[in-house]
Amino acid sequence: MATPTREGSLQAPTRHALDWKNPEFYNEDAVLHEMERVFDLCHGCRRCVSLCNSFPTLFDLVDESSTMEVDGVDKKDYWKVVDHCYLCDLCYMTKCPYIPPHEWNIDFPHLMLRAKAVKFKQGETKLRDKILSSTDLVGSLAGIPVVSGVVNAMNQNATFRKGLEKVLGVHPDAKIPSYHSDTGRKRVSRLHVAEGQAVPAGRTTGKVAIFATCYGNRNEPHIVEDLAKVFAHNAMPVTLLDKEQCCGVPKLELGDLESVAAAKDVNIPAMMKLINEGWDIVGPVPSCVLMFKQELPLMFPDDADVQTVKGRIFDPFEYLMLRHKEGKLNTDFKKPLGKVSYHTSCHLRVQNIGYKTRELLELVPDTKLELLERCSGHDGTYAVKSEFHDISIKICRPLFGKVNQAKPDYYGSDCPMAGHQIESGLDEGMPPPTHPLTMLRIAYGL
Repeated sequence: MATPTREGSLQAPTRHALDWKNPEFYNEDAVLHEMERVFDLCHGCRRCVSLCNSFPTLFDLVDESSTMEVDGVDKKDYWKVVDHCYLCDLCYMTKCPYIPPHEWNIDFPHLMLRAKAVKFKQGETKLRDKILSSTDLVGSLAGIPVVSGVVNAMNQNATFRKGLEKVLGVHPDAKIPSYHSDTGRKRVSRLHVAEGQAVPAGRTTGKVAIFATCYGNRNEPHIVEDLAKVFAHNAMPVTLLDKEQCCGVPKLELGDLESVAAAKDVNIPAMMKLINEGWDIVGPVPSCVLMFKQELPLMFPDDADVQTVKGRIFDPFEYLMLRHKEGKLNTDFKKPLGKVSYHTSCHLRVQNIGYKTRELLELVPDTKLELLERCSGHDGTYAVKSEFHDISIKICRPLFGKVNQAKPDYYGSDCPMAGHQIESGLDEGMPPPTHPLTMLRIAYGL
């Protein structure tokens, strides 16, 4: 094993573009060879054992092999490691000392993504996974008036859920989001908040276009509505993209990169139209914002529009705190929040913007906030799948204990799905989660 150079360890981290259009990207033998190289280095380090279940799975395979080294692991079992990776990126951003420009050049999440892409290209992806990742299609059908009520009722029915597990492999105890015909986009349109005079501050134009996201639009439209109300209360014109599609994260996690590209071809032009008119883009779901800040720019490094959007899309609290730095945040709060258990999601942490949600909520008088940094283990679809649900709950268990012990007035996560994952393990009588944007709206007295 090579000795790491000190110079490589001290240089600023970098990320290589994803060479996904190269036919060699889908060469299974090459992918397996690279997995063997990286797995051997991970086995020698084991720093990431406390993160997702990919690493315990890998280390167990090694420790139970005949040689107790990676060369003793059957390459067919490599795919077990891949299946447990939900591309949270924490191993790359917070744990691994061997990321580029280090000579060992480890990018574990993107290696797992490449492996998933190989699996998808070979037609080995389950129908269940294709359906669960087709969020626009499922949401548009389940969100039809009357139909949404039936779907929501059936998803709460124990008998139906057992049948759903047999047919689709969706765990009967997993929380499934509700569907709404009164979407987030409809609610924002009714608010008429596009008017007003924009006041630039720092990097912000003071004009905000909301990328509602498929989840925010169909599953928790009140979050999108609260975002619009909070920004309008801060004297900013707010509008919507003319049209939008799923950001592509569910398809990315499936390895379906062509579908990610197709979604990009809808969303980027819609965003660029507004950016060229002086609007900034804000999205309420961290994974969706990260898609445009990181994954698409790495997939399309030569696309000027993708790179422009990268610099003009923001997390809501990042945006508000940028304006606070310039004295443009409304700090006239009407209601304290009391004790708050706030979970910062993985896809927010890896944006490297700091704890902006915590910083803003702590500005509210008589508010005491406890920061929860553990992974919830949800990842959108991982926690609902029968074979992974129990593991996801195990990952989330420390968060259950923290919130149960604190008995806060409010608890929640920037990732609404993580909030509901935490809810699933709380003591009886605990209220549902409250999204930080909703907390902020409450604090403003709106």
